[in-house]
Amino acid sequence: MKPYSLSAFLLLLVVYLGVQALTGERGLLSGSARDARLVQRETQLAALTEQRADLEVRVRYLRTGSLSRDLLEERASAVLGFSDPRDYVIRVAAAPARPASITPS
Repeated sequence: MKPYSLSAFLLLLVVYLGVQALTGERGLLSGSARDARLVQRETQLAALTEQRADLEVRVRYLRTGSLSRDLLEERASAVLGFSDPRDYVIRVAAAPARPASITPS
């Protein structure tokens, strides 16, 4: 049995590495899952980029050099909960915050 133990070990190692090369996290057969995850992340990146651009515009209008009275009034009424008696206020329930899930990449 001793002369075949090294050969058996090497054969098991080759089989293990072969299976991992095909079905592992970065294996040949998991390419479609990676592509789907890439599309999902690109969509998420586009949404976050758009949100960031919107926030940058809002911050620019709130700076003292270019203060927008309308935006300031809107933010004050949203934060303080006050409005002009002539305004029509439509309250919309905020969507519940989703916890950020961290997935390994």
